[in-house]
Amino acid sequence: MQLYTGVGDKGLTRLVDGGKVSKDSDRVWAYGTLDELNTFVGLAIAELDSQELSLIKELTQLQHSLFDLGTDLANPKLNWDNMRFNPQYIDWIEKRIDVYQDEPPEISRFILPGGSKASALFQVCRTVTRRAERQIVTLNWSTKLPPELLIFVNRLSDYFYALARVINYRLKMPETFYEHGKTVFH
Repeated sequence: MQLYTGVGDKGLTRLVDGGKVSKDSDRVWAYGTLDELNTFVGLAIAELDSQELSLIKELTQLQHSLFDLGTDLANPKLNWDNMRFNPQYIDWIEKRIDVYQDEPPEISRFILPGGSKASALFQVCRTVTRRAERQIVTLNWSTKLPPELLIFVNRLSDYFYALARVINYRLKMPETFYEHGKTVFH
């Protein structure tokens, strides 16, 4: 398989339906940021030790769902009949958030990203997810997307935040509270 096509030499890329768009289109920004996120998830997985095997499997499943979502965003003819993203992922991720948020002690203030390298990487995943969400919202203004895509990405940033806290807790890494912050979580 040849890796280069020459289409990109003109600033264009092909979509799922074979059509071409500019590499700086809202659609390409959205699925490109999900691809970036997927790469950071892979890096976070590489930081986890073998004691976190169930989490590694969970994150690998998440990577598949991110590919499904990115493929859907690259499809200008997306509809319910050809959507790869499974809306059941929303329920799945909400349940995972519920489990993880109860593991470390409850906090009422913002924390600084950091602690362990894995936790810091999950915070990077959280912020890249937020950027992807903004770009998907932008795309949604010109292309009507299934609402489940936005719901999932919105939940996903909370998932990564919860994971960042859990990893530090499991590693007994103290969290650093934002020193100028006040109570924000009630």
